[in-house]
Amino acid sequence: MADFRSSTHYQTTLAQLVAKLQSRLRLPAVIGISGAQGSGKSSLAAALVTQLKQQDITAAAVSLDDYYLSSAQRQQLAKQVHPLLRQRGVPGSHNIAQAITDAQAVLAGQPVVLPQFDKAQDEPSATLASQQLDILIVEGWCLGIAAQPEAELATPVNELEENEDSDGRWRHYVNSQLAGPYADYWRLLKPLIWLNAPDWDCVCRWRAKQEQQLWQQRGSGMTETELARFMLPFQRLTEASWQQLPAVADMVINLNKNQQLSFR
Repeated sequence: MADFRSSTHYQTTLAQLVAKLQSRLRLPAVIGISGAQGSGKSSLAAALVTQLKQQDITAAAVSLDDYYLSSAQRQQLAKQVHPLLRQRGVPGSHNIAQAITDAQAVLAGQPVVLPQFDKAQDEPSATLASQQLDILIVEGWCLGIAAQPEAELATPVNELEENEDSDGRWRHYVNSQLAGPYADYWRLLKPLIWLNAPDWDCVCRWRAKQEQQLWQQRGSGMTETELARFMLPFQRLTEASWQQLPAVADMVINLNKNQQLSFR
């Protein structure tokens, strides 16, 4: 967990968020937390679950990452559509139909069996036990982001798009996913909370900090070069979030360069 969670400022922001949620929530509900990599989505989701349970509200959190397709399924996409789809991350690399089914079950007051994904093995792992929930919190780096206009897809945003997606097939496929099943999923996430990071450089720095923690905990992880390459597929939609989400998010939590929060 991020070390800033124990700060008084973080706890005050959390209390403000819980109070605002209570004033507008109708149960059952599926809450979305959107934010770039390293912005503290999973920490906030876990903290909200704890706070809600203390108020006798049955809650659980799931990450959009937990819905990743298996490596074999992504390998098939890589063969059929574009080699870049071998890497998990972008829209199109998730079992979004299952995510929709789970959200609809919660909203209908039905039990749900939430998935888990083992990133070390790059495979889905055992599902959680069946749960009856008042609130499901979903956190993900691209929640709420809409398909981009055709003109915005024309120009590569980085060297990966320029060199490995020169004809635009990969980014057009991702965009079609956003326009279709992902848009259907986003509509179920009410309210949508956005953790607004300052800029792309901060996002990369925060993600590098996470990787350093993995090295300390596990003795393994990505090198600086590998991490820089890993981040490139996320850049386009992360930058699109700063254009789109101010008008879409129901609640915005701004982060400064030191990851300190301010709620509005």
